[in-house]
Amino acid sequence: MSVIEVKRKKGETFEALFRRCTRRIQQSGKQLDLRSGRFFTRTPKKNRLHDSAIRSIVKGGRREYLLKTGKAREEDFRPVKRR
Repeated sequence: MSVIEVKRKKGETFEALFRRCTRRIQQSGKQLDLRSGRFFTRTPKKNRLHDSAIRSIVKGGRREYLLKTGKAREEDFRPVKRR
C-alpha cells in the first residue's frame, strides 16, 4: 500500500491543502479499500450455499406448478409493500 503524499505549496492555506489532500485520497481509491475491509465477513460454507440453491430451485418449481395449474396468480408471489 503506497502512501499518498501531499506537500504544502508556497502561500497555500490549510483549507486548500486539506481539500487537495482529500481529493487525492478519493481519486486513489484507498478509502474504498479501507471501508471494504472494515468488517469481517465469513465466506459462506459450500453446504450452506448448496442448500440455499436447492431451496430456491424447489421454491421456483412449486411457484411454476401453482401458476400452471391455476391455484395461484402472479400477484400472490409479489412482495407486499409495507409502510
